[in-house]
Amino acid sequence: MKIRVPATSANLGPGFDSCGIALSEYLFIEVLEDTDTWIIEHNLSGEIPTDGSNLLLQTALALAPNLSPKRLKMTSEIPLARGLGSSSSVIVAGIELANRLGNLHLSVKDKVQIATELEGHPDNVAPAICGGFVVASFLDGAVHYVKHHFPDCDVLAYVPSHELLTTESRSVLPESISYKEAVAASGIANVMIAAILNGNLPLAGVMMEKDKWHESYRMHLVPHLKDIREICHEEGAYASFLSGAGPTILVLSPEEKTEALMARLTELDEQAQINLLHVDKEGVQVF
Repeated sequence: MKIRVPATSANLGPGFDSCGIALSEYLFIEVLEDTDTWIIEHNLSGEIPTDGSNLLLQTALALAPNLSPKRLKMTSEIPLARGLGSSSSVIVAGIELANRLGNLHLSVKDKVQIATELEGHPDNVAPAICGGFVVASFLDGAVHYVKHHFPDCDVLAYVPSHELLTTESRSVLPESISYKEAVAASGIANVMIAAILNGNLPLAGVMMEKDKWHESYRMHLVPHLKDIREICHEEGAYASFLSGAGPTILVLSPEEKTEALMARLTELDEQAQINLLHVDKEGVQVF
């Protein structure tokens, strides 16, 4: 059995902690033979556990404590601590591992609820489970979400060489903003969502770049956002925005503009990766 979970990008600018899309980079979990103790073989850099202390197994065993140990192979295309949902993908994979091996018969709604409770908010885990574009809320312990098709476009992920931990990126956000500012920020997000549902990426893109919830507070942590946005305006992209807590920047591009955009972005930093992706429509899959 092999589990595949897509990367995700949360917020899309003004859809803070509620909007997200699934992307065509993946975490793969392959279930191999039975063993005496859990073993995880992986290709990840850093001190990622290879035993039961791994987040994947912590998640799975919290749901199904009596699973028999197996050897697992974990392969990830999703860069760590870059704002592309690497930890969320592991949580979603852990839920699916428990669901399949423990015969839990979880519904999609069950998976979204459990994943949100574990992660704290639904903007990454919901699209990882559902695929496509998802708008979700987590209020009084209940998750409500809507999946919708995202308009066709190329997605460029500008991935800097340095990490930015979510805890650090969240620490710079204010504890409160004024009522007037919140109303304006909410209106921007609402128009963005309506434009996406209408298939109007040009309008959605304008709104994505008018966020008032988080990007301005994080700008000093991601100084490359300003340069990328200028390039995108010059080359005719729909939008550029901080992916999740950063430091990755996502660029939404008409197909005919992509080649020129990639060439310009490559000139910014030779150490950065620029990945050409698309929106994953399927979410978590089991083969």
